[in-house]
Amino acid sequence: MPAARIALRLLEQEARALLTRLELVKPFALNNTMVLAASVPIPAQAAIEAYLASGRRKLAGMVNAFIQWLRSDRALRIPISRVQRRFAFLRLRFNAVLTQFDIFAAVMTQRSQSEIGVWLSGLDVASADAISIPGGYYAAPPIVCYLDRGHGAAIRRARTRLPGGGQNPVAVIRIPRERMVGSGIASSLVHEVGHQAAALLDLVNSLRPVLRGFQTTPSPDRIAWKLWERWISEIVADFWSVAKIGIGSTVGLMGVVSLPRVFVMQIDVNDPHPTPWIRMRLSCTFGKVLYPDAQWDTLLQIWESFYPVEDLAPGHRRLFSLLEGTMPAFVNLLASHRPAKLRGKSLRDALEVDSRQPARLREMFRAWKRSERLKYSILPTLAFAVIGQARADGEISPEQESSVVARLLTQWALRSSLDASAVCASLAQARAAVRSPEVVTLQ
Repeated sequence: MPAARIALRLLEQEARALLTRLELVKPFALNNTMVLAASVPIPAQAAIEAYLASGRRKLAGMVNAFIQWLRSDRALRIPISRVQRRFAFLRLRFNAVLTQFDIFAAVMTQRSQSEIGVWLSGLDVASADAISIPGGYYAAPPIVCYLDRGHGAAIRRARTRLPGGGQNPVAVIRIPRERMVGSGIASSLVHEVGHQAAALLDLVNSLRPVLRGFQTTPSPDRIAWKLWERWISEIVADFWSVAKIGIGSTVGLMGVVSLPRVFVMQIDVNDPHPTPWIRMRLSCTFGKVLYPDAQWDTLLQIWESFYPVEDLAPGHRRLFSLLEGTMPAFVNLLASHRPAKLRGKSLRDALEVDSRQPARLREMFRAWKRSERLKYSILPTLAFAVIGQARADGEISPEQESSVVARLLTQWALRSSLDASAVCASLAQARAAVRSPEVVTLQ
């Protein structure tokens, strides 16, 4: 047998082997065992399954077409190196499909873990609330959460490119395992949701030209405004978090950025995150503007006592001073910003911060003490805001906070799963009612 035919037969066998392995990649609905309350939200699961199934079908079609082409005489008429190159691209595509499957596998498989799966489902519900604002300014994508090792949270935003191509059908939020379940989980979660919301409102692109306008004059403040622009994507996510859950966001952020001094004070212009020391001051300033209260100055004094600036180099202190000097104007600019997609509303107005003022949150916590059931009747982000305020006021211990958060997550997950089941049952009954007259007629 000519060497070319042997080479083609080998490539065909490799291609058929790809198909056999592809057939082993089953839908998550057939692989994962989980209690109903731990289920991924139905829109998210449907979007994930549909996206991955479409990718598997396309890949199978490409491999089968390649096999048919190998069996024809056309494959013999071109250099075998070109045939092999075509197969190499097919295999890369196969690996990309597996990579995309693995991205969502972490979300799905953790739902089978005792307690953790239900808590994650509760975080899905909280995420849906965190991204919602009244007014119908955008269609929010489904959001799903999973745990991973590491220090900080992260998001793979919906409608962004996945490895190997294609748009991500859902937003996927990674929560550090160290925060589950405890202080600061809401801060990390809502910050990452803020990234998705900022993309939906096109906040970064609408703010950048404004910030560049402050850089046109030869003022010493120019470098500060340049840094605000450099850090704006992370800053708007922090702003969203403070607007949604109040001081709980800032206290949670303190837990994340309380690192060795060298990291807290370091300024890295290539890092999209603000310098931790400045980031905490900025979060406190957000709070003072959105939720005026003496607590922000107290928290700021505590932060500065942890990391005093007196021993910094003069140039370093001068840069911090420029950032602090421009911070009030920058925060007011952000709070009053009116992106086109908000149709004339400012960010402060759209996020309805009046409902989360500290005095109201304190009163709600006192009401919780009188009636345990009240905490289960409010929106998740409002519940997180009440808990965060109580923690900052010393009204709730870390042990109590962890217990309350765990119970809330479980309740949100249970209620969401039962509501989804009821909707599905109603749809099934409606379809049956529509079909039943046809059945009678046919008889």
